Formats: sequence, C-alpha cells, structure tokens
Amino acid sequence: MSASDRSTLRAFSSESLPRTRSGAGAGSRQENASNKEIEPPFRFNRNGKGSRPAISAIALAAVAFGSMVVVMPDATSAEIPAIASRQRAEKKTFTDSEIADGFFKTAFGAEYHLAGRVDRIRKYDKPVRVYAEGNRPDRKVQLAKVVADIGQRIAHLDIAMTETSGDANVIVKLVRDRDLFRTITNSYGSDRARGIKSSLDPQCLSGFRKNEKFEIERSDVILAVDKGDFIFLDCAYEELLQALGPINDTSSVPWTMFNDNVSMGFFDVYDQYILNILYDPRVKAGMSVEEVKAVLPEVLPDVRDWVRKVNNLAD
Repeated sequence: MSASDRSTLRAFSSESLPRTRSGAGAGSRQENASNKEIEPPFRFNRNGKGSRPAISAIALAAVAFGSMVVVMPDATSAEIPAIASRQRAEKKTFTDSEIADGFFKTAFGAEYHLAGRVDRIRKYDKPVRVYAEGNRPDRKVQLAKVVADIGQRIAHLDIAMTETSGDANVIVKLVRDRDLFRTITNSYGSDRARGIKSSLDPQCLSGFRKNEKFEIERSDVILAVDKGDFIFLDCAYEELLQALGPINDTSSVPWTMFNDNVSMGFFDVYDQYILNILYDPRVKAGMSVEEVKAVLPEVLPDVRDWVRKVNNLAD
C-alpha cells in the first residue's frame, strides 16, 4: 500500500434496529453502533459536494430580536409525538466539564478501526454540500429540513443541499430497508458488508474519508426510508452529524445522540455544543487532545453564547 493510500482513511458508523431495552424508558433504542477507520481500496458509491446551490425554500425560519437569533423548530418534527416528548424532557443546562467530556469522547477515537490514527480532530475545512439520491420526494424534503436545521445551529459550518451529485461532498442514499444490505454491499464490498450485517444489523450507516491532514474529503450516508418518521429523522440527524467528524460513540455520556442507548430525532442542545466546538475556526483538523485543551477555554464561552442565542436559552 502506498503512502498516499495510508493517509486516505475512512471511518463509518451505523445504527441497528430499535428495540425496547429492559429497564429503559419507552421508545429507547438498543443499538449495536460501531465506528470504523478503514484503509483503501474501499468503494463508496458517490454523491458529492461542491458549489452552493442551496435549497433555501426549505430552510428553517430564523427570527431576530436585537442580537438574539432564535431558530424555529421544524413543524413536521415537532408534530411527531416521540420527538415532541423528547424535546419537552430535554436537558439544556450543562457545566463546562460536562460539555468538554462529551466533546473529547466523541470527536476523538473510533469504536473500531483497522488503520490510521484516531487521536486527531477530523472535520471538513470547506463548504459541505449534501445530495440526496433516491425516489422518495417526501424523505428528500425531510432530509433538506434536517440539513437546514444543522446549518442554522452550527455557527461556522457552511452546509446546504445541492441538486446535483457532482457538486456534493456528502452523498445520502435513500433506500428501502430490504435494499439496505445490497446498497451496503455495492458501497463497501461484499466482505465488509457481511461483517457489517453480522455485527450491526444496521438500519442506517454513515462514513467519511479523510486525507493526511485529517480533513474530511467526502462522506456517504445510507438511510432506510420505510421504517417510520421517527427512525428516519433519528438516523438522519445522527448519521449526518457523525459524517461531519464526531464519529466515536460513547455509552458514558447520557445526553448525546452518539450514545447507543439514546434516540433523539432532533438536533439537541448538548450535541450542538459538541459540533460548535468542533467547527470553531480555532479547533483545526489534525489537532491532538492536548492542543484542543489549550484553546478550549477561549472557544467554549463563544460556543455557549451562540448555542444560548440560537436556542433562546436563559443566561
């Protein structure tokens, strides 16, 4: 394998079919999530990113009150009972140490990897353009709203839908559940697809490729469209956000959607802290844990201010 092959590495994550776990709250999910760093050659079926034909018609409304910017929740998501109940019960107040703990546990590492270093920050350093591939217009509308919501809530991330795959660096494949394994096989090859199926039984999957500078170059997401609105939105948010960099799952942080035992269906406040730290310009691709710790005291107050404004939180 050449030096360039060694530096062009991939990571992926997935969610398994939901089940009610004994002792857990109603609607909780028992998952076998995994995040993997894999060396090429490794086939991804592409849908790309690039120039900016953003789909503004579905962008979420932002209401300005002086210096206060409030992002209005998507009505469709809010009308889904499983999401609405979680939003009402959502914890929104966190200490600095609680935020930092979740960030370091998700932005560094990978639950399972075969090649490449996982002790560095991985993120996009360019605009992110998302292309949806599939024959479900309703799911494409929902996906576009998810992308718009993510863009409204991460201060320094330029993300939008695009109408052509050639302009995209994130490809989202919308498939029927019965076609999921075939799509994974076409994307990752039969050997790895069998391993994914036997260990994960996934209902959705995401992956990214990074370069030698740990900059993400491209991401691929596979979502099942016929498992219901809650599962679709839960998968869409988690897989899209993990495709932006925080690929590691953790079972020790109860507030993040990157916990195998947590289902959200919306972009929660805690994970907004994680993604806003990751995409702050002072946190750069390739940084080590110690390097991030050195800048975090400067970054966190600005992140807190942004998340407070965009969610209309109390001071």
